[in-house]
Amino acid sequence: MSRLLPAVRLRVPTDEDAHAWHRAFDDPEVMEFHGGRPAELSVYEELTARQRRHDAELGFCLWTLLSEDGEVIGFTGAQPWPHQDFGPAGEIEIGWRLARSAWGKGYATVAARTTLERVRAAGVGRVVAVVDARNERSIAVTERLGMARAEPFTSTVTQREGYCFRLTL
Repeated sequence: MSRLLPAVRLRVPTDEDAHAWHRAFDDPEVMEFHGGRPAELSVYEELTARQRRHDAELGFCLWTLLSEDGEVIGFTGAQPWPHQDFGPAGEIEIGWRLARSAWGKGYATVAARTTLERVRAAGVGRVVAVVDARNERSIAVTERLGMARAEPFTSTVTQREGYCFRLTL
């Protein structure tokens, strides 16, 4: 029996979305695989500004993820891999981060599938997803997307093992 997946909307992040992301991710559980603690508002202000530049220059970005009722529940999308000292430098990374209240409802999978459609339309031929080796939920999303596990790495941010998953579009 398959469950009905939620409808989602993606939009280019606004200045106000920096505040919404800060609130949505102000939870140690949400940040467990992203450094372990909530980030300052300035991190999200810079991140949303960078994503607007990506959208203008590349035609894709980490979009703000909205629930069926228009609530900001996180982000999903694609961007050039932002690190040079580990991971898949030079690749296009897809990713997602959701507020704790949105977990387990299918939002990440639906939004990631929408991301794949959009980056394919923008001419991207291959994507990666970089996931902490202990993040079973995100690993499950990569599997639902048909991504293949490739090389392991150690994050210089978290000092933990992660996996790079790849998908040819």
